[in-house]
Amino acid sequence: VLVTSRTYAYQKQDWRIPGMAETVLAPFSEGQIRRFIDRWYAHIATLKRMDRDDAQGRAQLLKNAIFRGKRLKALAERPLLLTLMSSLHSWRGGSLPEKREELYADAIELLLDSWEGYKLKKDKRGGEIVREPGLSEWLKTDRDKVRKLLNRLAHEAHSSQKELRGTADIPESGLVSGLLSLTGNPDVRPKQLVNYLSWRAGILIPRGVGVYTFPHRTFQEYLAACYLTDYGYPAKIAELARTDPDRWRESALLAAAKSVRGIEAGVWLLAGELCCQDVNDESAGVEDLWGALIAGQALLESADMSELTRANRKQLDLIKNWLVHILEGDDLPAVERVKAGDILARFGDPRFDPDQFYLPKDPDLGFVTIPDGKFLMGDKKTEAETGEYRIGKYPVTVAQFRAFVEDNGYNADKRYNNDPDNHPVRYVSWHGANAYCRWLTEKLKDRGWEIGLPDETQWEKAARGTDGREYPYGDEPDKEKMNYSETGLGTTSPAGCFSGGASPYGILDMSGNLWEWTSTEDGADRVLRGGAWFNVAWYCRSADRGRYTPGSRNRSLGFRLLCLPG
Repeated sequence: VLVTSRTYAYQKQDWRIPGMAETVLAPFSEGQIRRFIDRWYAHIATLKRMDRDDAQGRAQLLKNAIFRGKRLKALAERPLLLTLMSSLHSWRGGSLPEKREELYADAIELLLDSWEGYKLKKDKRGGEIVREPGLSEWLKTDRDKVRKLLNRLAHEAHSSQKELRGTADIPESGLVSGLLSLTGNPDVRPKQLVNYLSWRAGILIPRGVGVYTFPHRTFQEYLAACYLTDYGYPAKIAELARTDPDRWRESALLAAAKSVRGIEAGVWLLAGELCCQDVNDESAGVEDLWGALIAGQALLESADMSELTRANRKQLDLIKNWLVHILEGDDLPAVERVKAGDILARFGDPRFDPDQFYLPKDPDLGFVTIPDGKFLMGDKKTEAETGEYRIGKYPVTVAQFRAFVEDNGYNADKRYNNDPDNHPVRYVSWHGANAYCRWLTEKLKDRGWEIGLPDETQWEKAARGTDGREYPYGDEPDKEKMNYSETGLGTTSPAGCFSGGASPYGILDMSGNLWEWTSTEDGADRVLRGGAWFNVAWYCRSADRGRYTPGSRNRSLGFRLLCLPG
């Protein structure tokens, strides 16, 4: 015998069944989500006499939408919310709002309908079906007033919640007293209202005796954002996000998106409150770093960037300068520096010059001079020697390689273009890397430079200096100084966002991120150095070496440049 119940209800001792094992259902797996959607649309096809192929097509569209990003997948793991998304998808004719703020807004309305709409139920004798009035109808109040109460409760709960995960508790006393203050029905009594609310699942669900909660943290954050767009916007939400970003960042982003529905300038007003200090101002603090990062994310998600006013362009330039400061510093964790770099890639990374084939903006075009002399090489740290040469401060980026492909018509693996512009380019073979070097040599012929790939001796000296250190920055692995498996990014990172991992010569990203081609031959193969984002630390040591056939192109292969006098 299998008995199911809401968790909070079964926690009552007098409801428990002696001798039965108890367990809490796990979240839906990906396979269960997919099966649910298929069966949902099969049911919709029967109910609405829909063409079966059309229903299957809509089911696939919903699955695509859910598994395109982490946020919707996290919601879909909960049966109540997956049902909600499926209802919303079919109600909209086979689509979900593309912007998450609109998705939450529509979802809230559906949850509110479920929570406060009228119900059909049997009478006490189990006979005639009677109509139970909706909450607003029963309270004789306006639905908008109920919604504003929920916004306020969400804001209060979110503000006071100790944990930064999951949903907050909404005390029954606060909810009931709030609703009673709205009622125009003198017959409503607190005990009746408690009983009424306890048996309805929707925008608020009972978590235990005398406690309610929202079905997911995102709804709590969204309703708190709605409250803050009505009271003190944008100053209040900006202050909260700058000083307590772990709690308020998501609400700030949703508030920005909501404000744009009223007036396009809304997101720019918030950006101005979040980021108003000059990056070189001595009084600037960590709250300015967070403010700039959240401002950049808000503009990226909600602003129309096609036509910028002079004031907005000035604001954007200020934010971009801060994002570079964040990316190249070590004040924020690696995952946040990566976000800053990815936002910059969308706005245009000011470190690279679009008029010079996206080479770095400095007199030496991003090349660092390595002096001649001896150094300790390999695991055995034997003495080796090089002449003077120059090597790229960063690996070659997606934008740089794209300039070559578009100018030269090179038949590149199309996957190289899937990453943001300022990430190191990958899916490039040894032959492709050399073709790029020949192209750039021709472009820079007025300087008399010869561009090529470093050999592994040159590469290793640039990475570890002369003292035989294990990594460019020292002897111990550090997830804040290189992008490897323990860093947990799961992909490449923007060029230069691990400044703490710089080599003794100031060269970046030589440990982790991507394996880099060298000119050194190993039989029919070519030697690789550096390690990749998915490798353990051992493979990211300066002395470690790998090899591949020169025609290989995969997700872990990139390169950086060597520059010799022509």
